[in-house]
Amino acid sequence: MTHSSMSCRAVAVCLATLVLGVPLNSVAEQAGQTQTATASSTAQLPAPAAQVQSSPRPPIPNRVNTVLPSWLRVRGEFRERVEGFQGGGFVEGRDDHYALSRVRLNATVTASKYLSFQANVQDARVARKQIGPTTAPFRGPFDLRAGFADIGDAKAPVAVRLGRQELAFGEQRLLGHLAWVNTGRTWDGARVTVRTKHVQADVFGASLVRSLPDEFDKSGNGNRLAGVYASTAKLLPQATVEPFLMWRRDVNLRSELGAIGDLSQTTVGVRVAGTLPAHVDYGVEMAMQRGSLAADSLNAWAGHWQIRAAPPGRGNVKVISEYNFATGDDNPADGSRQTFDQLYPTGHDKLGLADQVGWRNVHHLREGFEVAPFKATPLSVNYHSWWLAENADGLYAASGALLARVAGGTAGSHVGQEVDVQISRALTPQIQVAGGYAHIFTGAFLKQATPGASFSHPYVMVTYVFLAER
Repeated sequence: MTHSSMSCRAVAVCLATLVLGVPLNSVAEQAGQTQTATASSTAQLPAPAAQVQSSPRPPIPNRVNTVLPSWLRVRGEFRERVEGFQGGGFVEGRDDHYALSRVRLNATVTASKYLSFQANVQDARVARKQIGPTTAPFRGPFDLRAGFADIGDAKAPVAVRLGRQELAFGEQRLLGHLAWVNTGRTWDGARVTVRTKHVQADVFGASLVRSLPDEFDKSGNGNRLAGVYASTAKLLPQATVEPFLMWRRDVNLRSELGAIGDLSQTTVGVRVAGTLPAHVDYGVEMAMQRGSLAADSLNAWAGHWQIRAAPPGRGNVKVISEYNFATGDDNPADGSRQTFDQLYPTGHDKLGLADQVGWRNVHHLREGFEVAPFKATPLSVNYHSWWLAENADGLYAASGALLARVAGGTAGSHVGQEVDVQISRALTPQIQVAGGYAHIFTGAFLKQATPGASFSHPYVMVTYVFLAER
């Protein structure tokens, strides 16, 4: 072996030890480790010393907290995703591929058991994007993403969080942090958590933070959101019940009758998630909306129903069946608004991985399965089909924005079908990789409302946690 090849191998070993925290040959060593014997009435002899191996230590960049004072903790996260689409807007040949980079740094200062502070800064960038906007949610230069004070600990009967923060409840179908997109979502406001032996309730009031690429991110601008979200495991056996009420206000919006006015909208609903016999899980979420926008009245509702079953046998397979519905508007000019408002969800992959369909004016059917072909490597495959709830209304994307509509209504309500696949794996506690692909076959509505080309969406993503152990 030449001197140069030996040097290259030594460099590779050093890099693997630094970045991954383990030498290159440790994977084989870990694979050979035996599991601890199960307890029995017979005393077990201790394992030979050669078989007892401690868990690999985190790499050096992830041990910063071990040398910091106990009142200060830091964490960093870098995420790189390459994604794109073919057939953007359902137009043949309208293709694009680009890279999304995001760095987040978080610091927590614990002044006492009942008082702590957190600050999170973020820098989000996009590269090589040729079609569509390159501002938020793709680009958000270095800014304060979150900064808040916590008064009271996680077990206190009453706790308060004040400042710029995330709001996320349930499965985030109505209110979430939108972590999938590059810039994410935060709020400026206050949140009070009240805990009893049987119930937890979160009361909040906040204003959405707008990502402004050339200035400090700001909230306000007339938007307001307030509400209460409760949770209890005492009402139904083996189930959690989560009732909620949210009030949304916004200004300077156009009504169906043409006037510019203010929105006042109340959403009330409940989410139930539980377990049935024979290894079956279920989830139900329903919401009703009432309110007004100028002279318009609001009347809408939506529902989500899901069953997940784990058939007996090897492979740890889970089969999923799901139906989602949200009302649409049968007459967009009569002063009665009936299109469900999905509020501020983490809408990614709720009604399809391609994110071309949101929880508004839709019937949605999903059938799929999850399996782990290799240890700690979940794989999911799903089939989706969508129909318009009202032909006079349009199709809305996962963001809630109108994607397509036929003036005067469409003759066909079938939007299309999607097949998608996703897989992920944690290479180390600090590094996770994931990838996916979705393809939409257009139906009668999309062929009438758009050029009707099929749509594809691939992505590959790597997330690396540094400064902290995971």
